[in-house]
Amino acid sequence: METNVMGQLDKLLTRARRNTLGDLLTRTRERNPDKFAIAYQGVRLTYAELDDLVNQTAYAFRGDGVTKGDMMTVMSKNSLDFVVVNFALARLGAVMIPINYMLTEDDVSYILQHAGATGFIAPEEFAPVLEKSKGDLDIKFRYLMEFPKNQPVYEVLQEWKPLSHIQQNQPNELVDEDIEDDDLAHVLYTSGTESRPKGVMLSHKSIVSEYVSCVVNGDMSEKDVCIHALPLYHSAQLHCFLGPSVYLGSSGIILDAATPDVILETIEREGITQLFCPPTVWIALLRHPDFDQRDLSTLEKCYYGAAIMPREILKELSERLPKARFYNFYGQTEVAPLATALGPDEQMTKLGSAGKPTLNMQTRIVDEDDIEVPRGEIGEIVHRTPHAMKGYLHDPEKTAEAFKNGWFHSGDLGVMDEEGYITIVDRKKDMINTGGVNVSSREVEEMIYRLDGVSEVAVIGIPDEYWIEAVTAIVVPKVETDLKADEVIEFCQQKLSKFKVPKYVAFADELPKNPSGKVLKRDLREKYKELSQQ
Repeated sequence: METNVMGQLDKLLTRARRNTLGDLLTRTRERNPDKFAIAYQGVRLTYAELDDLVNQTAYAFRGDGVTKGDMMTVMSKNSLDFVVVNFALARLGAVMIPINYMLTEDDVSYILQHAGATGFIAPEEFAPVLEKSKGDLDIKFRYLMEFPKNQPVYEVLQEWKPLSHIQQNQPNELVDEDIEDDDLAHVLYTSGTESRPKGVMLSHKSIVSEYVSCVVNGDMSEKDVCIHALPLYHSAQLHCFLGPSVYLGSSGIILDAATPDVILETIEREGITQLFCPPTVWIALLRHPDFDQRDLSTLEKCYYGAAIMPREILKELSERLPKARFYNFYGQTEVAPLATALGPDEQMTKLGSAGKPTLNMQTRIVDEDDIEVPRGEIGEIVHRTPHAMKGYLHDPEKTAEAFKNGWFHSGDLGVMDEEGYITIVDRKKDMINTGGVNVSSREVEEMIYRLDGVSEVAVIGIPDEYWIEAVTAIVVPKVETDLKADEVIEFCQQKLSKFKVPKYVAFADELPKNPSGKVLKRDLREKYKELSQQ
């Protein structure tokens, strides 16, 4: 009898103290029910309306049998339905698995099989891809996003239920399931810089503690008006900006994609105060003819991350947006993803730094034996944090390797100065071993960005009989610039040590990137691997 009473008490205490993704939206609705929450393609919802829609969706899912722990695959571009599904699944304790819609069928099939997907949620555009990729999986649940309320479903999609249909006539009271803070909320598959992506398991606790760091270290406020333009399936936009925005109760505009002219027009029309873009998109904004034509005066907080910001680009942004304050967010999916931040008052004094560990983060720089290195020396960046993932899905060996000695090993090389600021040297795999000496691709890139006529550059190592790996620069020149390879090499010879100077220079119209803005260096290595033989 006493055991039963204690069990009931534990359950009551857990519920009273709970802090899940679904709870965040509930609290924001109760604080600001009539405040503008989110907009997409002309649809604008208050927090009360958003919360009602989430509850109606969760009731419909539950009525179909979706329960805690179901692995629900979401394959979608940015949309209002994406936001609704995110919180509806969280309310049920089901696990959302966002998939990059640009992946091949083979990659999609791998993720579905690896995750053991039990449900599909996608717009009509991607439903066939999921069906073709499912193999022998028993998919119990299929839902269509962005489907008109009164439009009949095509025969080929008869098994798919439109969200717009099933939401109708559902109650909008709170859906309150038995969920705990450390239950699994999302599985995010890494962006594929390795041959096969790994499933990063993030609990509600991991995500919410990361939101707190974002809010504090990003000086975020409920008064912010945000643009959500980068892919929501990626942890950067989803967990550094959309989630914290809902947590605080600020307002957000969802865009289909990070299109420069649309972003600039939206800033002017909506009075946007907060914008996140990876460096590649900031560069595209700077180079767009509308940049100086639009009124961007409301833009107060500008965030960059997902890749290293070239120093010269940051200087130009600061000059052309003198009222804006810039923040560098560094991290990775495994820590949900924020790890360190560089604030606006430090952008010029610590130019090129990733900043200091955020509020809920403890960070060290260690050697190959996991011994902390002296300040100023290069080592691997490791973390301890409640942000951290619960591990890699179905991969205890890689999980154990990543959390060796009780620290999460980032795979990034960095250096910490005497004041505790961290500078990212490179990814371990992006270090170039040329003639037996390691060269940081980032250092060479930073130098080439100083050369007039360079719009973008990526530095890689390609196979070479003599050098082992030859330092190679792939340059995207500015429009109407007649830049020559010899000019790039000569410029580097004046500025860099001899062994760091590119042996080869190639020109391209653009650099291959994933939707989060990261340059796909493995694609460049494959494309230019025979350059040394020409």
